[in-house]
Amino acid sequence: MENAYPGSNILVVTLTNGESKRVEAQSDEETLEEAMGVLRDMFGPNIPNATDIIVPRWWNNRFQRGSYSNYPIISDNQDVHYIKAPVGRIFFTGEHTSERFSGYVHGGYLAGIDTSKSLLEEMRKQKERKSESQTFLLEPLLALTGSLEAVPSLHKCDIPTQLYLSGKVGLQEAIL
Repeated sequence: MENAYPGSNILVVTLTNGESKRVEAQSDEETLEEAMGVLRDMFGPNIPNATDIIVPRWWNNRFQRGSYSNYPIISDNQDVHYIKAPVGRIFFTGEHTSERFSGYVHGGYLAGIDTSKSLLEEMRKQKERKSESQTFLLEPLLALTGSLEAVPSLHKCDIPTQLYLSGKVGLQEAIL
């Protein structure tokens, strides 16, 4: 057991293997009664009853199956960087991508914040690249056609098509 947040009176108990499966199979009330028995053995019979209990049933969760990250002692932060590195447009996050708090809920929370910032930064960069490429394409188009106001019957979207059909630009330049 550990005091999860000093001063909060919240205790966290981590169970593994067969013990975690056993506790998941019983009711929260049975688990609370068992935990209070252990606490009274440790601290005496006069401690107050717990007000609530949360029993995450990770073993029975089809997405987790009781798993958690556990890096070998010889690991370094580079391993975490490899694990959380985006693959194309897919970003990874979770407690396993937290350098300081791997294996903890708050590690997953903090990693989610970091990954969302990275994702937003990548989206900003893509928007800038798209804007730059559109400016790059529009400048020659405007130079070839003069100003858009000079061709009142031609809609803005028709300009690349008209230029491509006239042979003044290639297919890549005609696509906005």
